[in-house]
Amino acid sequence: MVVSLPPPAEKRAFVSRMFDAIAPRYDAMNRVMTFGMDRGWRRATLASLAIRPGHVIVDLGCGTGDLSDGARAAGARAVGVDLSAGMLAQATRRGSAGTLVRADAGELPLADGSCDGAVSGFALRNFESIETVIRECARVVRGGGRVSLLEIDWPKAGAFASLFTFYFQRIVPFVGGLVSRGYAYRYLAGSTVYLPPWPELSAMLERAGFDGVHKRSMAGGTIQLVTAVRADSASRKHRGGSLIP
Repeated sequence: MVVSLPPPAEKRAFVSRMFDAIAPRYDAMNRVMTFGMDRGWRRATLASLAIRPGHVIVDLGCGTGDLSDGARAAGARAVGVDLSAGMLAQATRRGSAGTLVRADAGELPLADGSCDGAVSGFALRNFESIETVIRECARVVRGGGRVSLLEIDWPKAGAFASLFTFYFQRIVPFVGGLVSRGYAYRYLAGSTVYLPPWPELSAMLERAGFDGVHKRSMAGGTIQLVTAVRADSASRKHRGGSLIP
């Protein structure tokens, strides 16, 4: 399948419009595409943050607010950040009651060290610059805080890898075209090319100031959960104010 991906200069605007278009059916499509398994992956992602009551968690590319809602259920105060107005509106319609902000994950409107953790669910490949977003995570997460990044991954070579490739690149866009916007799901299937290989992603996190970088594979290697702990750094440059009172 040949997928036309937006050039870097147009990616931000394209992704925002695309998610606006698919927002009303996004949750239903997630359940269908993952056979409901995405709920378990999100629970594992939140569990890796070791949330305690009163923690502040920023949800990057929050979409309709699944992870934000889960963080609040664990006692945290969640800030959901997304560029798509349609996704944020859908989060509001489905009853997400946390702080929702339309903003770029690469330019978070949060003060240095104002969060206890950062999380994202299947958003990493949609950011204009993954390394910039990781640096922002390092800026806003205080020392000892955690980051958990849930994303697609490609299983190792073999029959299962071939089956997954066929499913993700052929079946998912086909079903997406039947019930939502086909071009969006063609993009989502092709956008895995934006994901850096594991050694590069791990190095990005370490350069930004994270320790204990770890990758957990799930669902036969088709899903990756990347976790790390923010190292103490008293010398971080201050930027901006905070939405957290």
